[in-house]
Amino acid sequence: MTTQDYSTRISQLIQDNEATIGAEWMAQLEALTVRTNVVTKEQLRRHCQKFLTAFAGATRGGELQNVEHRSWDEVRDLLDDISTSRAKAGSTPSETATFVFSLKQPLFAQLSRGFAGDPEGLAAASWTVSTLLDKLGLYTIEVFQRARDQVIVRQQQELLELSTPVVKLWDGILALPLIGTLDSARTQVVMENVLQKIVDTGASIAIIDITGVPTVDTLVAQHLMKTIAAARLMGADCIISGIRPQIAQTIVHLGVNLEDVTTKATLADAFVVALARTGTSVMRKD
Repeated sequence: MTTQDYSTRISQLIQDNEATIGAEWMAQLEALTVRTNVVTKEQLRRHCQKFLTAFAGATRGGELQNVEHRSWDEVRDLLDDISTSRAKAGSTPSETATFVFSLKQPLFAQLSRGFAGDPEGLAAASWTVSTLLDKLGLYTIEVFQRARDQVIVRQQQELLELSTPVVKLWDGILALPLIGTLDSARTQVVMENVLQKIVDTGASIAIIDITGVPTVDTLVAQHLMKTIAAARLMGADCIISGIRPQIAQTIVHLGVNLEDVTTKATLADAFVVALARTGTSVMRKD
């Protein structure tokens, strides 16, 4: 019997016993799925039905050795959707791969019945199906990892955006309170946010408050100076406030020139200067 003959026979077995295989697969998955809050039973049942139908259809193409063949396009697309949704829902790679690998047992059971009395054929068919599901399982893990990486990158970007808020204090006055460690990526976001906010609001003064920044190195200092220079090119001026004694020593040690930059000890002091520059005065109400 040729490889094509085995493929045809395996495909026929799967199609003839699709309902039985699906029921056994679902029962096994429900027993293995501990975190039912991540993947609900209804969702699991829906995924099983769709996958098994697509899987049975793909086997008709006879390309059981090559999951990259176009006959497996629908199966791969479905695994893309399942793996991506599970990555976003918080499933683990092993839980996602188990979805595919657990299909082996009900398939082997059908192969045992279908190839009864033909040990050589059973061995060949089992090896073919096992290799096929291994490839699909590995494909699932690859897709899952890509989806998880995309989630991590997006979350990092969102955290950067949240950690560099630009707020409007007064007409024409912006403030950027920075908290935590500044690195090259974050200071780049600082520059982009400040410049964009200047464009959006038409502000003439931006206060960069670094009270919550523990340390400043050469690279960060250079980024801050570039931010100030870029803001000036756009017609706005920057005031730096909240420079700690340790940071002041570091800036002096690094030789960063802040002579033409207004610096204040606190954000409140910087705000008073900004109000004065915009021609605004605040009177205490008696």
